[in-house]
Amino acid sequence: MCTVIISVPDDSSSPVRLLAVRDEDPGRPWDRLGPWWPQTHPGVIGIRDARAGGAWLAANEQARTLAVLLNRHDLSDRRDDEVTTRGAVALDAAAGRAVGDSPQTRGFNLVEVTAHTARVTAWDGLCSRTTELPPGIHMVAHDDVDDPETPRIARWLPEFQDAAPAGAAWWKPWLDIVERTADLPGDDPAAIIRRQSFEGVPSYSLLVCVASVGDAEFDVRDAPFTTPGTWTPAALR
Repeated sequence: MCTVIISVPDDSSSPVRLLAVRDEDPGRPWDRLGPWWPQTHPGVIGIRDARAGGAWLAANEQARTLAVLLNRHDLSDRRDDEVTTRGAVALDAAAGRAVGDSPQTRGFNLVEVTAHTARVTAWDGLCSRTTELPPGIHMVAHDDVDDPETPRIARWLPEFQDAAPAGAAWWKPWLDIVERTADLPGDDPAAIIRRQSFEGVPSYSLLVCVASVGDAEFDVRDAPFTTPGTWTPAALR
């Protein structure tokens, strides 16, 4: 399950800041940040799922939008042949296309960022609800925003909140925290750098992304881990 930390500014003079760690089957092919969808989503860059063709994270500099998709437990009884891939959700969001009230996908948390605002749409396969994030630093995983019942949020959110991003390398204090979280075993409920399996399918942390989205600033960077599920000092390009 992926993790997102996000800072929403008090006013429009500052950008939204975001750090995201992606967890996925390390055997599933993917591509680093790039303009992989010139025909269907011109101007959008993202981290591409090479198998299904969608995106985990997608961003649109001209529109000043960014979206990240996190898996969420699906409460529906729909069969696999009754749902579509979640990969188009982040792409469409970055392109300004609405999610809709009843997506034909498995459950997800969709983080959507504009130049000054952020919101999270939670879809559990039965109902959809959207939370506008107030100014401050928030954390999202596989349940609700800032959910105190999610161990990694309960353990680490206060530390991220105490390390407000600032300066040219604003992400460094947050990355220092992520590095310390890697002292936990990868299957610890409070771990952010994860190394575990669900129903026999591995789910390992693969990379970290950071992004600034504002009127005067738009910057998205990615850094894969050398070994899946193992913290690597991030060389953010």
